[in-house]
Amino acid sequence: MPAYRKQLVFTVKDRCRVCYTCVRECPVKAIRILNGQAEVIDQRCIGCGNCVKVCSQNAKVFLDNTGEVFHMLSSEDKVAAIVAPSFPAEFSEAEDHKTTVGMIRALGFDYVAEVGFGADLVAKKYDEILQDKEAKPSISSDCPAIVYYLEHYYPNLVGDLAKIASPMVAMKRVMKKKYGDDLKIVFIGPCVAKKAESNEIDSILTFQELRKMLKMRNISPANATPSDFDPPYAGKGSIFPISRGLLQTTGISEDLTEGNIIVAEGRVNFREAIKEFDSGLISDAHLELLCCEGCIMGPGMSEGGQRFRRRTLVSNYVKKKIKNIDEQQWQKEIDFCNDIDLSQSFKSTDRRLEKPTQQEIEQALISMGKFKQEDHLNCGACGYDTCEEHAIAIIQGLAETEMCLPYTIEELHHTIQDLNSSHQELATAQQALKQSEKLANMGQLSAGIAHELNNPLGVITMYSNILKEELGEENDLAEDLDLIVEQADRCKKIVGGLLNFARKNQVVLSEVDIEEFTRRSLSGILNAGNVSVLYKPNLRNKMAMIDSDQWMQVLTNLEKNAVEAMDKTPGGKLTIELYDQGDAIHYKISDNGSGISPENMEKIFTPFFTTKGIGKGTGLGLPLVYGIVKMHRGQIHVNSNTDPAKGETGTTFSISIPRYGAN
Repeated sequence: MPAYRKQLVFTVKDRCRVCYTCVRECPVKAIRILNGQAEVIDQRCIGCGNCVKVCSQNAKVFLDNTGEVFHMLSSEDKVAAIVAPSFPAEFSEAEDHKTTVGMIRALGFDYVAEVGFGADLVAKKYDEILQDKEAKPSISSDCPAIVYYLEHYYPNLVGDLAKIASPMVAMKRVMKKKYGDDLKIVFIGPCVAKKAESNEIDSILTFQELRKMLKMRNISPANATPSDFDPPYAGKGSIFPISRGLLQTTGISEDLTEGNIIVAEGRVNFREAIKEFDSGLISDAHLELLCCEGCIMGPGMSEGGQRFRRRTLVSNYVKKKIKNIDEQQWQKEIDFCNDIDLSQSFKSTDRRLEKPTQQEIEQALISMGKFKQEDHLNCGACGYDTCEEHAIAIIQGLAETEMCLPYTIEELHHTIQDLNSSHQELATAQQALKQSEKLANMGQLSAGIAHELNNPLGVITMYSNILKEELGEENDLAEDLDLIVEQADRCKKIVGGLLNFARKNQVVLSEVDIEEFTRRSLSGILNAGNVSVLYKPNLRNKMAMIDSDQWMQVLTNLEKNAVEAMDKTPGGKLTIELYDQGDAIHYKISDNGSGISPENMEKIFTPFFTTKGIGKGTGLGLPLVYGIVKMHRGQIHVNSNTDPAKGETGTTFSISIPRYGAN
């Protein structure tokens, strides 16, 4: 009778990493991913232990019964250990089976018997089914993980399970009959699913747990007293744990010409066999199924064992046993157990999840960036075979969108691009802040200088003109006075520039035809004849709100600088492009002059910085342009090339301002 279903496998969250290996290896997808952590869903788990075997971080552990067994051994009850026939594959270091039995007995067990005898009894029952040509095809029920799989996920096939107890349960019933009903039974084997198979067994240990107990009691082959199994002794049933072991125990060959027995093992093959059996493709065949690749590869075996080496160890043990067996005594034990009930019942407990609608699946796929069939890479990195299976798992609450590796990589690229863009914007803002601070400081200095110089310059100019009038044009000093007046006027212009730069002008907006306004600005260019002007207006809406006086200063300053940069350039070309995007007006003012050197690019908006000759520039034009653009809540950027090897030389100023002004 089935036991109350215990939770068999647990997650150690501190060890779990984002690898999804357990999802990939779980045949029933009993793993829920939550915030990147894999959690075993007990209600869906069939106890196969695949997740325990494949987890490289040891984040999956199974139920440990060592404490329970130690407590049992310390009681006054008689306790028997029944050992799975795969034990030779586990204890390969032991000289023979007697050394292994001696170590187990040293833990305090009163009896140590081999489950192989139970396999002999069970094999007889299977033989009756397989030899009966009229019998309905059945599915072997000796592997508890297979039984759980059918009960939970193919409840319609539970009736096809062979109603035969497993060798473990059969051996328990034998031991009770032979040694008394008060005997406590502990099964030792390679299987995790056995821990929840039957409540007839008092406790169950895996071979890993047995080794743990032996180590705790300091028991080893070197200090153990060799001892043989307690009767009844197993016969050919000891071959049960290897692939096709059931057939070999019954003595029936897997005849491909008859095709009435199909053997399938491993997480992929057993599911395919059940699927085809359910669909009717192989409904006339008996199925011998194992969840693992033979019990010798069960999750309760020690790590690192090699399959064919283990198979050979079991095979050699069975050969030696058969050679030395007392067949009469073995038959007597078989006859003694003829009246033992070897039947087993099974119950459907459907745990299948409802499949979502196709519309829901498509929405989940879109959330992963799967917009068309070509986006379905089916790479399996998420642990699911197909993108659609992953989408279904997301809807069912078992998976997360971030498990999709291509999606996560794409999201990472977008994040990096956003970070780069944010970094660039921050760098631009920092540069603008530095420039604003620099201009503010220079503005205060300029205002102070202009204020102090303006009055004396006016006095110098006035008295120079008075002296000039009194002396007359014929006087030898008239020419010197002209020079004084000229230089004083020049100083006044510089002071005027300082005041224009320093003052915090209010932006007085008015609506203008920006195309016509820009065309007017070009009329004031002093062109020596070597520069051609190309004006490219391309506005959908020509009207904009600007401060006309200030904006005229922006355009004329940039146009004048461009022309001067091309004074020695034959075929000079000044290009002004004007276009709009949304609510922004954009200018591109370009020349093919000598360009601005890289070392000067950061200085061009610094007051008083100029590359022009003495007396040809004050270094206030571009800072003034910068300030006016900023007062219009605009942006200004400069690109320049001085190296002919990299393309045409020249400079381009790109300006954008809001159409509806600063307010």
